[in-house]
Amino acid sequence: MAARRPGFSPLAARWQRTRKALHRARTSMRRSAVDYFRGGTSDWFAFVTLLLAIVLLTAATVQLPLWSAPEALVLPIIAGGLLLRPSNLIALYAAGAVALVVESSVLGPFEDGAGRVTPGTVLVVAAAGLSGLLVAQFRSRVGVPWRRGGTMLFDLRERIRVQSKLPKLPPGWHREMALRPAGGQSFSGDFVVAARTGPGNRILELVLTDVSGKGMDAGSRALLLSGAFGGLLGSLPPHAFLPAANGYLLRQDWQEGFATSVHLVLDLDSGDYELFSAGHVPALHRTAGTGTWEEKAGDGPLLGVYDGAQFDPVKGTLRNGDVLMLFTDGLVETAERELSDGMDRLTGAADRYVAPGFHGAAWHLIESVARDVNDDRALLLLRRD
Repeated sequence: MAARRPGFSPLAARWQRTRKALHRARTSMRRSAVDYFRGGTSDWFAFVTLLLAIVLLTAATVQLPLWSAPEALVLPIIAGGLLLRPSNLIALYAAGAVALVVESSVLGPFEDGAGRVTPGTVLVVAAAGLSGLLVAQFRSRVGVPWRRGGTMLFDLRERIRVQSKLPKLPPGWHREMALRPAGGQSFSGDFVVAARTGPGNRILELVLTDVSGKGMDAGSRALLLSGAFGGLLGSLPPHAFLPAANGYLLRQDWQEGFATSVHLVLDLDSGDYELFSAGHVPALHRTAGTGTWEEKAGDGPLLGVYDGAQFDPVKGTLRNGDVLMLFTDGLVETAERELSDGMDRLTGAADRYVAPGFHGAAWHLIESVARDVNDDRALLLLRRD
C-alpha cells in the first residue's frame, strides 16, 4: 500500500479535481467566445441571440402594439443575414414567419377593419429576408465572416503601408513619400518597397511600381507584388532585380498582368546612383548649382509583357542640395494633359519648395499638381542636404 503524502486527504484531492474541471470549463467558454468574435466557424451564439430577439419582439408587439410594430422583425432578420450561415439563417426566417402568424392571430383587426399584420408587413419582412439570404450566400462563397471582413481589409491596407515605409537614412539625407489612391479609396495600384543593402547598409534601394488598373481594382495585385518585390529586393544584385520581377509577373498569367516600375540604387556615401526603368515615366533630378531639372530615364519594357527583357540603367550623382523625384504617371499624365506638360507643371510647383529644403513637399505637390485626377498618384522625394 502506497504511503500518503503529508497533509493529503480525500477531501483535498476532490477539491483539486473540482478546480481543474472548473478551470477547463472556463477555458473552453473563453476560447469559444474569442473564436466567435475573431470570426470563427461557429455562429451558435448569434443564432440563439437572434432567436431570443424574435421571441422578445413578438411578445412586445402582442403586449404593447402601439409601441412595437410587426415590422420590427426585420432587425434580427437583417442581422442574421450578416452573421449567420445560410442553414441557420433559414431556421431563423422560419421563426420569423411563425412570429408573424402569432401576431396576426393574437392581435386581430383594428377598429377600421385592417389587420395588424398587413400584406405590406409581410412583404417588408420577406424582402429583408431575401436580401439577407443573398448576403449570406455571398459570404459563404467568399469564406469571410462579416464580422471579420472589415478587419481583414484594414489589415491588408496596413500591410501595404508598412511595406511602403522608407528606411531611415544617415544624416545629410532627407526622404519622404506621399501616396494618393484614386477616388479617395484605401487601396492603390501604386506602391513602394525599400531597403538598405550592401556592406554597412550604405546602399539604398527603392522600387516604385505602378500596377495596371487603379484603386480597389489593382489593390489585390499590388499587395501580392509588393510582398514579392520586397522579398527580391536586396536578395539579388541590382541589375538582376527587374528581370526577376518580370519573370514573376509573367508566371502569374493575369489578364491585366503588366506593370511599370523604377528601381533606384543609391550609394549614401558618394551620392552616386543607378536608375533602372521598366516602362516607367522618367525621374527628375534637380541640380542645386544650376537650378535646372533633368529627366532621368532608364531603358526597359513594361513588366509582364515578354520574357528575356533587358533593363539598362542611367547613372547620376546627387551632390549637396540636389533633389531626385520618382513618381507615377497619374501625377503628370492624364487624358487631357500631355506628359511633357505635366512634367513642366510638376517642376514649376517643386521649385517653390527649394527654400524650405523640400520638407513636407511630397504631399503638397500631389495636392497642387494632381489633386482632382482620378488615378493613383505616388511621389517619392530624395534630397541631399
